[in-house]
Amino acid sequence: MFRAEQPRAATPPPRTVPRWHRDRDEPDRVVATGVLAAVGALVALWPFTSVITPGAWSFTVVLIVVAVVGTGMLVRHLLRRRRAGLGDLGALLAQVAVAVAVLTLLLAGDTAILGVVPTATTLAVFQGLGVAAWEQIVFGSAPLDASPALAGALGAGFAVVAILLDHLVAQRSAVLATVLIGVIGAVPMIVTFGDPNVAWFVALALTALLLFRVTAQRDGSSPRRSSLSVAVGVGAAAVVSALVVTPALPVAPTMAGTGVGVTVDASLRLGDDLRQPNPVEVLTLATDAATAPYLRLTTLSRFDGRVWQPDRGDLQSQADGFGEPEWSEGVATEDATTSIRILRMSSAWLPVPYPATDVSGLNGSWRVAPENRTLYSRRSDAAGNDYTVSSTRVTPTLEQIRAVDAAPPLADPDTEDVELPGIIGELAAEVTADADTDYDRLVALQNWFRAQFDYSLETPVEEGFDGTGADAVARFLEERSGYCVHFAGAFALIAESLDMRVRIVVGYLPGSLTDEKRGDESIFSVTSDQLHSWPEVLFPGIGWVSFEPTASLGVPTAFRAGEAQGGATGGITEPAPTTAPQTQETQGPDVDRGDADPGSAGSGELRRLDPTPVALVTLGVVVLLLLPGIVRLIERRMRTRRAARGDAAAAWAELRDTLLDLALPVSDADSPRARAAALARDRGADAEALQRLTTAVERANYARPGAQGTDDLAEPLRAVLSSLQHSVDGPTRVRARLLPRSLYAPRGADAALLA
Repeated sequence: MFRAEQPRAATPPPRTVPRWHRDRDEPDRVVATGVLAAVGALVALWPFTSVITPGAWSFTVVLIVVAVVGTGMLVRHLLRRRRAGLGDLGALLAQVAVAVAVLTLLLAGDTAILGVVPTATTLAVFQGLGVAAWEQIVFGSAPLDASPALAGALGAGFAVVAILLDHLVAQRSAVLATVLIGVIGAVPMIVTFGDPNVAWFVALALTALLLFRVTAQRDGSSPRRSSLSVAVGVGAAAVVSALVVTPALPVAPTMAGTGVGVTVDASLRLGDDLRQPNPVEVLTLATDAATAPYLRLTTLSRFDGRVWQPDRGDLQSQADGFGEPEWSEGVATEDATTSIRILRMSSAWLPVPYPATDVSGLNGSWRVAPENRTLYSRRSDAAGNDYTVSSTRVTPTLEQIRAVDAAPPLADPDTEDVELPGIIGELAAEVTADADTDYDRLVALQNWFRAQFDYSLETPVEEGFDGTGADAVARFLEERSGYCVHFAGAFALIAESLDMRVRIVVGYLPGSLTDEKRGDESIFSVTSDQLHSWPEVLFPGIGWVSFEPTASLGVPTAFRAGEAQGGATGGITEPAPTTAPQTQETQGPDVDRGDADPGSAGSGELRRLDPTPVALVTLGVVVLLLLPGIVRLIERRMRTRRAARGDAAAAWAELRDTLLDLALPVSDADSPRARAAALARDRGADAEALQRLTTAVERANYARPGAQGTDDLAEPLRAVLSSLQHSVDGPTRVRARLLPRSLYAPRGADAALLA
């Protein structure tokens, strides 16, 4: 017998996943959330541009943000068909790896494997950059100079911000993403007491609007009209706050910066640092000499008529040394050793005595500039370094230096001839008329400045010539009052007009002797107001000789006659770094900083913190954090008023959103009666009040037009909401008030899974 073949059961069609459950499969959604996260990070970055000078740091941060967000988009797209959560985890791990690789490539590529894989040396460089960035932020004053340390710190910080924003937006947490952007962006305004950036607040509001709109659209069952209205409400509230509230904040821009410590760059812009009312210790040095040497950072020898340009010579490793000596064998010398510890100074240059011959205690990122015997780094910062420098004191006799003519200026075909004001040439001829040698001319010029001029930090500002250009020098020569920058600049231009090769040095005065000892060595303390500049003139066979024209500051250069035996007793008084020191201590001048005037910028009154700006800016941040709860409260009250006029849809919408806020199970697939029965059974809600609401909803949905009721539904709505709130614990109620989930959580059939 043959049995009839049974027909095979048809293969069931594959289960179709609703569109709103397939967000991961849509590349456009992945791109949209990634771009939105990048925009949020850049909005948070914007306020930092007002407290940090332009530089490579902005490129570093933007590149890291783009790399992090792009990595997240790529990984999520590649893992879109994998198990839920795997894409986010993979994106997180890949983003961290890419952020580290990009930071390594930009800041310490020469210490890493293939430029991107960190090594032990790379970690040491990062540690040094971190210490330097901390010193610059804590002890610097806004605007901070763009340094490798700051670039590294901001790059690492915004890598974290970009990763957090990327995952918050991907998880539809628009509220938390908005809060993060607002808090990060408000930091510069809070710490510097700067003017509120109204344009940034508007940008933040628009970003929040976009965040709420995009994250709401990602759920197919979300009522789009309601989501749009909520997003518009949030954005409008933020815009109103920006345009109405923030301009009224009476912050004090004159208090920008902490006012302590100093950041030194390769320029003569020293006035702001010298005018700080409360000088602080920036470094200490130990030496066995009677007095400490001057410490130089860098030199400037090119003048374009407006500013002195820093010397940009070739760099070489520390092992290659500081170059050949500029002095001949017939000139007496004395070796010295100086140990230096940087405390509160940020710079790409390290202070060293002149002429330096060797250094120890530094990492390999510090390079030697043999042209001026200085130390420079493109990646490290001076703050936190502790090192020892060997140097040579050059002590020619008076006869030796008088016998040598100063070197003539170098002809630079790349620079145009600068036309100097006539007063410079006139004074050069007048002051040096009685001198017979170049050295005597320079000493006469030095003594004239010290005798005929006054030291003042305020006169250049009051008279409008606080600069280094030719016009500022001419004005200084007329007013005969200024500070070291003006003395050094005027001296240099007059010496150059006498056909001498000259340059200006930026560095520090020797400092003050302390009671501390390190073995046989004395400890000297150098403060921020001892930042200084002085001129140098090149004498062939002797080297660069420093002069001190600044009135009331230091000790003027003056050689002594030598003996027959090689000039062993010859020397030059401090402050010249190339000379034998005297026992006289060199300190900064006593300057009137305006302490007697309570309204002056340097008075003690401004140093006492006014709590008003801090309180008001803090209040602004608190309002920003409370903004979601405020929007939800306004929405609740508007619905309650409509419910009081018999609007059943408004009452039922408020009930649904309250369930979402309290993290209670809710599904739009439930009928009003089924939902009411479940709430009365499981949550102890007021059954009578629920019955009134259910009846009103059914009447509004099914009754003939004009037959809908007009009963007051506000009373039963309040009763139901109150019973629901009492059915959950206290922390849940607080979260519902501060971070209402109804503003961003999906309201679809699977909303119960969010509970």
